[in-house]
Amino acid sequence: MSKIITISREFGSGGRELGRCLAKKLGYAYYDKEIVREIAAKTKLSEDYVNSIVEKRPFSMFPIHTGSSFQTMTNPIDDQNQLIFREQCNILKQMADQSDCVIVGRCADYILSEREPLRIFVYADMDYKIKRCLGNQSETETLNSKEVKKKILSLDRQRAQYYMFFSGQKWGEKEFYDLCINMTNIEMDAAVASIAALI
Repeated sequence: MSKIITISREFGSGGRELGRCLAKKLGYAYYDKEIVREIAAKTKLSEDYVNSIVEKRPFSMFPIHTGSSFQTMTNPIDDQNQLIFREQCNILKQMADQSDCVIVGRCADYILSEREPLRIFVYADMDYKIKRCLGNQSETETLNSKEVKKKILSLDRQRAQYYMFFSGQKWGEKEFYDLCINMTNIEMDAAVASIAALI
């Protein structure tokens, strides 16, 4: 059976970079934006549209993971949300079957729970996240510290709602992860080396 590492992360904490570096050090496959591309290809929806949905709580009256709804009328948005999530589940399972891998986000820890992945949650202090986001801005981005903080809070709230909607679990709650890492005072190389040694 393939070894699977899933990484959930607060925006700006460095979780994506940690996942990429860890996959490289271990020689594992790394999946992040590739998942969105695969979903778009399978559903025939645009990547931008899929990306706008895969980490935001769908606009539905009932959680999709319950498998049923009391609504009598078909809701096209609900149908599309369910289609995207079903394809996301299928694609994650296919990727996990192919080789040892690191998967960032997309409810992978929940979807692949039966395969017992190493579930990592990455977080950091707000000042650290703001500084990191400001340092990673492109030349066309001109957000100030206050605007970056607002963006971080908004994106993390969306991730938490998305995770709760599909899993029924609280995003970031320690009981749902095997390892929680505060990156505020840890160098990336040190974190990667420590996790690799643990594995």
